[in-house]
Amino acid sequence: PGLLRTEKGEGAAIATEVWAMTAEAFGKFVSKIPSPLSIGTASFGDGTATKCFLVEAEATRSAQDISAFGGWRNYVAKV
Repeated sequence: PGLLRTEKGEGAAIATEVWAMTAEAFGKFVSKIPSPLSIGTASFGDGTATKCFLVEAEATRSAQDISAFGGWRNYVAKV
């Protein structure tokens, strides 16, 4: 799943997982990410930000919006 950046005040709160890895491991990881996913920056409600999966807007046109589930793990558990 990927997040699509929205305007401030739009979108939904999504549960996340934050992983720690070395710069080398992150570089190897990023090199294997398939399109339409990419790495971008997510902002959290507490004002912090970290790198995350983003998805190209074009790919969302035919995709199911699972935002109402509050996150990927909730979606998988309920379908």
